[in-house]
Amino acid sequence: MSVATPTKTAEPTQSSAVTLALLWQNSVGKKFLMALTGIVLFLYVIAHLLGNLQIYMGSEKIDAYARFLHANQGMLWFARLVLLAAVLTHATAGVILWLDKGRARPVAYQTPGNVQSTVASRTMIWSGLVILLFVVFHVANLTLGAGIPGFQDVKPSVNVPAAFRVTWTALIYIVAMVGLGFHLWHGLYSMWQSLGFRHPRYTPGLRAAAALIATLIALGNISFPVAVLTGLVR
Repeated sequence: MSVATPTKTAEPTQSSAVTLALLWQNSVGKKFLMALTGIVLFLYVIAHLLGNLQIYMGSEKIDAYARFLHANQGMLWFARLVLLAAVLTHATAGVILWLDKGRARPVAYQTPGNVQSTVASRTMIWSGLVILLFVVFHVANLTLGAGIPGFQDVKPSVNVPAAFRVTWTALIYIVAMVGLGFHLWHGLYSMWQSLGFRHPRYTPGLRAAAALIATLIALGNISFPVAVLTGLVR
């Protein structure tokens, strides 16, 4: 009489690693991972903008928001690690796909073949690079205080106006937010395409919604340096 040996099931972490490896091996999988990480980064951009908009509600409100974040270090570092993983995955997949596209068509067409392409879609790799460089600058500037006269820890009511009174800092921020707007414009639209949400009836609406949301986010962020330079925020 034989006794059946129970089949070992794969550990959840091992199964997840195998799934990620399989996704990484082809362009469709990379686009899917870019879409998932894009959702994470988009939600962060929304949350970051909503938090920063509190500067228009007075110094005590924005400073209390900053103190809340720094008082919850566990939550803060968890969010930072998730964002770092999302950025690395998103950027690496994007660069690989861009290089693969170039290798597949080493000689550019003399006449553009895709008349439906937009400025946003044609400059995704460059707007992404602008955003990546800006994140490094932004952390050094408003988190660590580099280039801010009279920087005070956890005092955005003081640091934000001080930063944007420096004209070149305000200009860098504005240019980066224009880049973010272009990146989101195409990214939000293509994100749903990569996740399989596509239908001729809804495509124009999704494209228009992506452009509108990207524009509103860019304008919302640009409003901060403009408000400081015009004296609305002191």
